[in-house]
Amino acid sequence: MAHQDDVANKQKAIQNRQDQHDGNMQKGSEDSGAAQTGVRQPEGDFPAQHLAKPGLEAQMALKPKFMAEQYKGSGKLAGQVAIVTGGDSGIGRAVAILFAREGADVAILYLNEHEDAAETQRYIEAEGQRCVTVAGDVKDMDFCQQAVDQVVAEFGRLDVLVNNAAFQEHADSLLDLTEDRFDETMKTNIYGYFHMAKACLPHLKRGAAIVNTGSVTGLKGSKKLLDYSTTKGAIHAFTMSLAANLLDQGIRVNAVAPGPVWTPLNPADQSPEDIAKFGQSTTFGRPAQPEELSPAYVYLASSVCSGYVTGVVLPITGTVGE
Repeated sequence: MAHQDDVANKQKAIQNRQDQHDGNMQKGSEDSGAAQTGVRQPEGDFPAQHLAKPGLEAQMALKPKFMAEQYKGSGKLAGQVAIVTGGDSGIGRAVAILFAREGADVAILYLNEHEDAAETQRYIEAEGQRCVTVAGDVKDMDFCQQAVDQVVAEFGRLDVLVNNAAFQEHADSLLDLTEDRFDETMKTNIYGYFHMAKACLPHLKRGAAIVNTGSVTGLKGSKKLLDYSTTKGAIHAFTMSLAANLLDQGIRVNAVAPGPVWTPLNPADQSPEDIAKFGQSTTFGRPAQPEELSPAYVYLASSVCSGYVTGVVLPITGTVGE
């Protein structure tokens, strides 16, 4: 009996020490902040702001970080030409700038955010590369074809397509999703990717790459983004299928599946109250900044880095195990 009591007392002592440790951790948790594993990024509550669609980065109270100042280019895309849809702001802007830093000329396709597109063009040219901007709607196959023809006429070649343009609007119920609204999401997010890939394909040669922007919502679903999540799941399947289809031609197709990222897309969707807590439910306790995503696009675009990688959906979600 004495032995059992000793064991029980030992276990209680272990428990007490852990309880005391847990209490101390909780007392200090208010000051611990979000996870920071690299360059320090914004955390805590974000500005409670709501933007009119499609959302201008120039109007955001807290500007996204896209420059990746500590990222040094090394010619991974030297002499190449890339198209980035939705390249005016957010992830697209950050990707376009790093592509330029790696030696690529870049074409920016965007809807009508002229101020943002002009700003992105200035940053690309500051990296020493050429840039053209083309405004239009990727839902329209004719526009996609004309835009690609314009880019090839301007630069003489095409090596990388980044499909990134997207429409997102929350809905509490399936009953709130009208046919017209569902069509807008579907045709922008998946038809747009299909149109661009089809228009670019005749110009892509062995070593070329297509990188699609998927989403954690395409991996796990999202209760208030029913249509958006559906399109992102379709993008993941499109990525894997097209990768298999184009492998014999030496063209790789991959996707990045971001979690919450601080871009105009989100304050142009969520309420000011919700956007203040944006990204805090992740393991990191904060959203990503665009500059934390863009190096992954460089990796997937460059055959020097990922020549043996195709059909992959790379999750960068800020949550452990996802």
